[in-house]
Amino acid sequence: MSKLVLALLSGLFFTFILDFFLFLSFKLHYVDRYEIDLYYNILFADNQNMVIYLVFTIFLGYFTIYFKNMKITAIILGILFFAVIALNIIPSLGEYAAKTVLMKPDQRLFDGRHIYHGDIYYEGRNKIYMYDNDLRRIITIDKKDIQS
Repeated sequence: MSKLVLALLSGLFFTFILDFFLFLSFKLHYVDRYEIDLYYNILFADNQNMVIYLVFTIFLGYFTIYFKNMKITAIILGILFFAVIALNIIPSLGEYAAKTVLMKPDQRLFDGRHIYHGDIYYEGRNKIYMYDNDLRRIITIDKKDIQS
C-alpha cells in the first residue's frame, strides 16, 4: 500500500514539473507575445486537462517506483523532460504548442451589434482575445456580451 502511495506522489511530482514548464512556455512565447492580459496562475489552473494529468501521473509513478530497470526509467524521464522543457524553450516550438492547445481558428462571434470573424487566441474566464480579420488586430470582447 505504501508503495502505491509513493508511486502516486512521485508521479504527481514529476507530472507537475513537466506541466509547469509546459505552461511556462505558453506564457512566455504565446500569452506575452500577443499581449494577452493574463497571469500565469490563471493560465495554469484554467487549462488543465485532468484526464491527461492523471494518465501521466499513473504512467510516471509506475515507471519511477514499480519498474525494475532504472536505466529505462531514466531514459523515459529524460526524453519527457527534454521534449517538454528543452523543446518548448525554443520560441517557435513553444508558440506552436500553445497555439495547438489554446487557439481556436476561424471563429465567428456576435455581440448584438457586431459580427467578429477571426481566430480566438485565448478564451479566458471573463474575456475573449480574438484576432479580428477585418480590423487586422487583436481585440478584447467581454464574454457576457457574446450571444449564441
